[in-house]
Amino acid sequence: MPSPVIAVTGASGRIGGRVARRLADAGARTRLLGRDPARLPDLTGAQKAAPAPYGDAEAMRRALDGVDTLFLVSAHESPDRIQEHRTAVDAAVAAGAGRVVYVSFLNAAPQATFTFARDHWHTERYIEASGLRHTFLRDGWYLAAFPAMAGADGVIRGPAGEGRVAAVAHEDIADVAAAVLLEGERHDGATYDVTGEEALTLAEVAGELSRATGRTVRYVPETREEAYASRAGHGADHWEVTGWVTSYEAMAAGEMSTTADTVRRLAGHPPMTLRAHLEAHPRSWAHLL
Repeated sequence: MPSPVIAVTGASGRIGGRVARRLADAGARTRLLGRDPARLPDLTGAQKAAPAPYGDAEAMRRALDGVDTLFLVSAHESPDRIQEHRTAVDAAVAAGAGRVVYVSFLNAAPQATFTFARDHWHTERYIEASGLRHTFLRDGWYLAAFPAMAGADGVIRGPAGEGRVAAVAHEDIADVAAAVLLEGERHDGATYDVTGEEALTLAEVAGELSRATGRTVRYVPETREEAYASRAGHGADHWEVTGWVTSYEAMAAGEMSTTADTVRRLAGHPPMTLRAHLEAHPRSWAHLL
């Protein structure tokens, strides 16, 4: 009997690409999905699906035909993201998949301070109602996001106060996801917080960036009004700016400070620290030099 087929969405991205490679190294059969098939990696045991946007029900159904498990990386933030997720879940059901592993967000809730985290809560509930066996990976803030929060002037600005953030590396998320996908039914129905084990304030993050870059990086707290004003020149829609601002407010509210031992338990190693991440990824802070 052939081994199950695992569909990996976003397989050219930071999470999906890493998961796809880990599954290939383990000898799993995979179906790789991405917006541009030309960017999908060439991996042993992997098929490349035709382009299948989450919101295109028929294209997603065709891409998932014959798949046993769907690894669903959340769609890019947009006003339609919840509906895109629902369409992808419906396509998995229609294609006969039996299981979905969904990349959610830490402390997802209908009234989460971070507005984008609300999308994840609604998606989780839709998956539960679909009848699919499921596992939710509630990732924390990404370590890779910290350097990007600092402008070329060496300042991190936002209304985070003294809130702490237990950020996690993409590599650690991929290790956990691969373990969950390969180990199968023992993870059915589980919701895992996937975080780092150090919870830092943005002032402490600035200190680590200063250490890595050799220049002074500072955190400057803002009020909500100041945060909206300082981002007004980016040309982004209001819903997107609100997501940016509320991410900092969620830090201030303690909604990103949760630490979990999930990486250590499921991946078998401690999660990466910010210092180690900055050492491993110098290009992430090259704009600060």
